[in-house]
Amino acid sequence: MNVSQVVAGDLIAREQRGSIVNVSSQAGQHALRDHTVYCSTKGAVDMMTKVMALELAPKGVRVNAVSPTVVMTDMGRIGWSDPAKAGPMLARIPQGRFAEVDDVVNAIIYLLSDESDMVNGHLLPVDGGFLAA
Repeated sequence: MNVSQVVAGDLIAREQRGSIVNVSSQAGQHALRDHTVYCSTKGAVDMMTKVMALELAPKGVRVNAVSPTVVMTDMGRIGWSDPAKAGPMLARIPQGRFAEVDDVVNAIIYLLSDESDMVNGHLLPVDGGFLAA
């Protein structure tokens, strides 16, 4: 929130149009057992994204979020390397795999670009279909 406020303030002060992309999670929209704090904080990021989108759009600033599934960062590989843990989550993802870093980066680049000029206040799942199921 603090970084988004600083970026928004700077864009507004310079009377510059722009885009902010928050990084959330599928866990902000779907409860995961044993993830109370994580799901709650990502849900807060989702609502913050929507409220900021409403408030900042008249000033030329779009605000969206990406909501990835498990991402295969170094930490993601460690945390989800156990097939007993990963199996049930993978079974819920129609594409049958976790996200790679580039999957998330590409979505962020799209939302920051002029190609998404009319996209504002959205939570873009990067989850292989997890939230669709």
